[in-house]
Amino acid sequence: MEEAPTWRGERDVLVLRKQQAAVPAQPSTALRYRSIAFLVALTDALSLDAAVLLTWVFRSGFPPHVPNPITWLVVAPIVWVGIFALFRLYSLGRLPATEEFRRVLEATAVGFAVQVGRKLVFHPGAQIFTGWLWVTWLLALALVLATRQGWHRYMFRLRRRGELSWRTLIVGANREAVRIAESLQRKASGFHPIGLVRTDYGWVTYDGIPVIGDLSQLSELVDAHGAECVFVASSAVGPEQMKQITMYLGRSGVEVRVSANMTDILSSRLTVEPVGNLLALSLRPVRLSGGQAAAKRAFDLVAASFAIALAAPVWVVLALMIKLTSRGPVLYRQERIGRGGQPFVIYKFRTMVRGADLMLADLAAHNEASGPLFKLRNDPRITRIGRWLRRWSLDELPQLLNVVKGDMSLVGPRPPLPNEVDKYEEWHRGRLQVRPGITGVWQVGGRSDLSFDDYVRLDLFYIENWSIAYDLFILGKTIPAVLFHTGAY
Repeated sequence: MEEAPTWRGERDVLVLRKQQAAVPAQPSTALRYRSIAFLVALTDALSLDAAVLLTWVFRSGFPPHVPNPITWLVVAPIVWVGIFALFRLYSLGRLPATEEFRRVLEATAVGFAVQVGRKLVFHPGAQIFTGWLWVTWLLALALVLATRQGWHRYMFRLRRRGELSWRTLIVGANREAVRIAESLQRKASGFHPIGLVRTDYGWVTYDGIPVIGDLSQLSELVDAHGAECVFVASSAVGPEQMKQITMYLGRSGVEVRVSANMTDILSSRLTVEPVGNLLALSLRPVRLSGGQAAAKRAFDLVAASFAIALAAPVWVVLALMIKLTSRGPVLYRQERIGRGGQPFVIYKFRTMVRGADLMLADLAAHNEASGPLFKLRNDPRITRIGRWLRRWSLDELPQLLNVVKGDMSLVGPRPPLPNEVDKYEEWHRGRLQVRPGITGVWQVGGRSDLSFDDYVRLDLFYIENWSIAYDLFILGKTIPAVLFHTGAY
């Protein structure tokens, strides 16, 4: 595509149209998404069948009150897929991963509630909450999540190759439009920006994507460039112009998206509500207190206690390895800052030589991190066994004791050092609103490869959008982050 870094009037628009190559005939992106959605629905149904059959094998047959297993294997998956559709789980590419995870949990729970209801109605004498039912539910949930992860990886590869991306016009030519363009140009965004559409608001230039016309020509530009989506920069249009856009595209089948400038808020917290004769975005508040805080604390306590008991033999082996390979204590104790700015003592397996803290001043000039953090990939203070422990994040296992004590949570912002907090800007202190965690959004989104400001933004995103489902999602994503050493040092 020819670039048009400046706008000089209608004459340039005509020239650009002549220079554009004809849009090749190809299946629409919407059609490809519908085809994949059908296959996802099929694998969802097969996941339920597989869960039932596996449970059947374990039990050596169906329960006696199921007269026709084949019928049950056909009807139940249809109901299952119908419930998933009601939860909009086939709107592929539209849900954040955490939101999809939450909806899958809810949809599977509803699906098995329907099964319980069927038992109550048609088999009133049958035992309801059997081990068979719980095993089937857990297997079905695991299989659905696993197969959907496979589909997401497949679609990600297609988007990276540009084979599953919406051809997109961006309405606006101001700073917000530029941010939209830069975001959509990232690999695997699922959108392919093909041009900016000028309005009466803002600039008329952008390096990299041509300004291809005026808002009054929008319907013609959509046809000429084969656009499948129009992304509107909300700050670039007024109410009358928004009416024009909906009028132009209302019957064209082209998707219209409007930027809301609320990129740090999960869609699950936003609803559209009528207010008089207006429509307003309603933002559900986050209250990490009361019942929610109690639920998070109960989950932390049970999960951490179970993990400590399960990993006890590993702790003994690691303690012996540390003691036999270097001088000093097995556990390293250090003061950190927790919720509300309160100090506490954190526990870790020792990974450095004795006196490592005294050597820090000499290494400060080699710091590889931004802001108040200190990171050094080849830190000379780390012992041989310590480097191995850090590689697999095993040095953090003793922090489970901090979780049991109530100093920390399984998921949350990392606990900072006192001298780091002293260097905080005011907005950085927002990360101290909750208990610090062993893992967090930073660990599944880049870990120590991130800048300090990026750390803080991710922490604030977590606090703003907290839920139990989000914690479970982060814990699940932490395992591959540790196994593949994504940014860990």
